[in-house]
Amino acid sequence: MAVRIAGVNIPIDKRVEIALTYIHGIGRVRSNVILESAKVNRDTRVKDLKEAEVNLLREIVEKKYIVEGDLRREVQSNIKRLKEIGCYRGTRHAKHLPVRGQGTKNNNRTVRGNKRMTAASGKSKAGLQKT
Repeated sequence: MAVRIAGVNIPIDKRVEIALTYIHGIGRVRSNVILESAKVNRDTRVKDLKEAEVNLLREIVEKKYIVEGDLRREVQSNIKRLKEIGCYRGTRHAKHLPVRGQGTKNNNRTVRGNKRMTAASGKSKAGLQKT
């Protein structure tokens, strides 16, 4: 029995608290809030949930919160707006650089990708040159 909430198949062998975090836009805190409002024990495994509990969880998630595709679309439109108005954050997004004030001298491989741009890698050693 696959449990599908907000278009995502959540894993059936995990605890409900953790399984709900597989939905984009739901973390541990929001997961616990949802389970509290549905009056479902967070230590219950997904496979042990009753159909009524699953339907209640599905209804709460889809009615109350912006998740998955809608959330991704909203975030992308926010980034697009920042680029269009030409603000600092928008230009940082456009250049694929860190947006939130991180330095770029040493660590920023996550944003820029793991490409090394140093000239030292192709240089020949001074003592090993042939005459």
